[in-house]
Amino acid sequence: IEDAFEKLPIHWMWWPALGGVAVGLVGLVSPSTLGVGYDNVAAILNGEKLGAALAFFAVMKFVSWSISLGSGTSGGTLAPLLTIGGGAGALLGAGLHALFPHAAIDPRVAALVGMAALFGGASRAMMASVVFAFEVTLQPLGLLPLLAGCAASYLVSARMMRHSIMTEKIARRGVRVPSEYAADYLDRVLVRDVIKGELVTLVSDRTVKEVRAWMAARAPGSSHQGFPILNAEGRAIGVLTRRDLLNPDVPEDATLGALVKRTPLIVFADNSLREAADHMVRGGVGRLLVVDPSDATRPIGIITRSDLLNAHRNRLTSDSEATGKIPLPSRSLLRRRA
Repeated sequence: IEDAFEKLPIHWMWWPALGGVAVGLVGLVSPSTLGVGYDNVAAILNGEKLGAALAFFAVMKFVSWSISLGSGTSGGTLAPLLTIGGGAGALLGAGLHALFPHAAIDPRVAALVGMAALFGGASRAMMASVVFAFEVTLQPLGLLPLLAGCAASYLVSARMMRHSIMTEKIARRGVRVPSEYAADYLDRVLVRDVIKGELVTLVSDRTVKEVRAWMAARAPGSSHQGFPILNAEGRAIGVLTRRDLLNPDVPEDATLGALVKRTPLIVFADNSLREAADHMVRGGVGRLLVVDPSDATRPIGIITRSDLLNAHRNRLTSDSEATGKIPLPSRSLLRRRA
């Protein structure tokens, strides 16, 4: 309906006016659809609306509410969803009771489950819907049906809807809305847990010629892409990459200390990978020296962008093993099917 309003050859400020006219026309046909609707919710739960009258009311309420939202008219979602869900639940419960009279299905309980399930699925707030319905009715016998109905509604909604009803409009405006909320994995892993192997360092008074010969001989540790440079006291003064050392414009008699252009960027061993990633971005570098908090001048390791990616790879591997080594389809694939 919102897409239909956008195709109208009139200014958007007239959309709510047209929507209001349509809602008013629906109200002439079914006056009970107007207003907040909590009296309708109470009537449905009390079994005062039944049969064809309830079906007609639920359909008209859905039509008027859809037009109201689609036109941009200010209005809520809680009461309409409860009303429509309650009507659908009551009708389904009445139908099942007629087909299976010995099952003792109470249409009023079905209405309660329908209210909570529709709101829980549309808003993606499953537990909040269960608690809300239970708190309003204080009926302990309805807790299990509420949990089952809201869980089923949530699963169907997650499979068929890309966004919840609360975030659909801002998503249409181009704002990315996260669908899942979880702790940042990089914030849960410490730097000291990912650095491995012996740190290969170079002394600042060595010449470029000596280092190039060392690399050409493929000595242990010479295949690294970055090397911390230490002074005579064993303190880090910078980091040189393999490209820096093999640059043909650099004279072979130059010392490594002369090639260092900036002080090294460091990260403490007890920092998280998230903090390390932030340091890399701020400094515009791809590697950081890892130091002990007690002495920030003596490196104990080095961490690179590859280490951050490997940490994510380990997380994905662990997730696959936890699900029986069967990779689950991503949410983006599920959304494309919808």
